[in-house]
Amino acid sequence: MVPISEYTPIGELITLAHKRAVVTGGAMGIGFAISYRLAEAGASVVIVDVHSERAEKASEELRSYGYEASFIQADVSKEKEVQDMVNTIVGEAGGIDILVNNAGIYPYIPFAQITGDDIDRVISVNLKGTLLCSREVSSNMIKQRQSGCIINIASISSSRPVSTGFSIYDASKGGVQSLTKSMALELGQHSIRVNAIAPGSIMTEGMLSQGKGLQPSEWKAELKKFMASTVLGRLGRADDIGRVALFLASDLASYITGTLIVVDGGFQLTGITSSSS
Repeated sequence: MVPISEYTPIGELITLAHKRAVVTGGAMGIGFAISYRLAEAGASVVIVDVHSERAEKASEELRSYGYEASFIQADVSKEKEVQDMVNTIVGEAGGIDILVNNAGIYPYIPFAQITGDDIDRVISVNLKGTLLCSREVSSNMIKQRQSGCIINIASISSSRPVSTGFSIYDASKGGVQSLTKSMALELGQHSIRVNAIAPGSIMTEGMLSQGKGLQPSEWKAELKKFMASTVLGRLGRADDIGRVALFLASDLASYITGTLIVVDGGFQLTGITSSSS
C-alpha cells in the first residue's frame, strides 16, 4: 500500500505552471475555452488561428485576466506555415509542452453535391492539419527530452454519423480518432501522451451558424431536438470541453494515452440520429 505521504497534492496535479501550450483554432468557441482553462491553470498559451484579428483579440482578453497569452496567424493545412509557426514559438518560448489540435471546419454539403475541392479543403484542415502540427511539435518535444501532451479534438461523429450532410467532416474526424491511437503508440516511448476529445452538440458560434437559412422557428425546433436527444437534456457549453482538455493536459491524466473521451451529455446512449436535411 502506497503511503498517503507519497500521494501528490491535488494542487500540484492540476497546475500547468511553467508549461508552454499551443492551441490551434483557439480564437473562439471550444478553442478559446480550452485556451482559457490552460492559461488559468498557469500555462503560457499561444493561440494559433487562421484569423489573425480574432486571435489577437482572444489573446488580449486572456491577458486582461492576468494570464500569459500571445497569438500567431497560421493555416494548419499549409505545411510551410505550420513549420514556420512551430519554429517561431519554439524560438521565442524555448519549447512546447502541450499541443491542442482544435482547428477544424465542418461545412454542410449533401453527399451528392460533394466536389473534389470540398474533400481537399475539409480533410486538409481537419486531418492533415492535425497530423502536420503534431509531427512538428512532437519532434521538438522529443528534442526537449521532457514529457509532452497532445490533445486532438475529434467528434462523436468519429464513431457514427449524427446528421446528414457532413460525410467529409465525419470521415476526417474518424481519421483523427485513428491517428490519435497511432500517435500514442509511437510517441509513448518519448513520454508524450496523445489523447482525443469527442465533443457532442456544443453551443458555439460555429454551431449557431448552422442555423443560417432556417426560419427562427425551424432552428429553435432543431435545437430542441438536439437537447431532447441528450440524457442530460441540454446542449454542451464550450467550457465543458475546456475542462476535459485541462484534465488531459494535467498530471491528473499522467497515465492516460491513446484514449478518446466522449463529452456529449449522453447523446450516444439515446440512439437518435438528427437530420439537417
